Amino acid sequence: MNKIGNSIWVKTLWQISVILAIGAGIGLISNSLRPDSLQLIGDWSAESRITATTGEHLIISLSEAEKLFTEDAAIFIDARSNEDFRNGHIAGAKSLPWQDVDRLFMKVTEDISPDMTIITYCDGKTCKLSHDLALFLLDIGFKHVRVLVNGWTVWQESDLPVERR
Repeated sequence: MNKIGNSIWVKTLWQISVILAIGAGIGLISNSLRPDSLQLIGDWSAESRITATTGEHLIISLSEAEKLFTEDAAIFIDARSNEDFRNGHIAGAKSLPWQDVDRLFMKVTEDISPDMTIITYCDGKTCKLSHDLALFLLDIGFKHVRVLVNGWTVWQESDLPVERR
């Protein structure tokens, strides 16, 4: 390229850089002035986002869930589809597919005390079904609801009791 062609490209790249820097600066200033500003640095993992409206974290560890299972001190509710549930689930778990929650929740929860610990689960680290179900159960009056993240997978990988129908 000739000298003129090089200077046009240099000038264009410099202008693009300045425009991007000004735009980023305006964006950061605007965000900092908002009362509901976005957090720029934080834990964005799936686990950190699973909270109740009160801010309480709903995650339960596998070891804690196993302990409650062994002591028969919790009800496990599977938020996956009926087909997935039939293919395998945590032993003794109830099925309440999130897509059918409005239709089935009364039948599934009628014999569960509001003070009983409920552990919801689905499959996959990014699966939101169990979180959505947990929030729903809290909203209708259950007091102790937790989410076992990636529950079906971690339960099987730990060789804990399962059932297949």
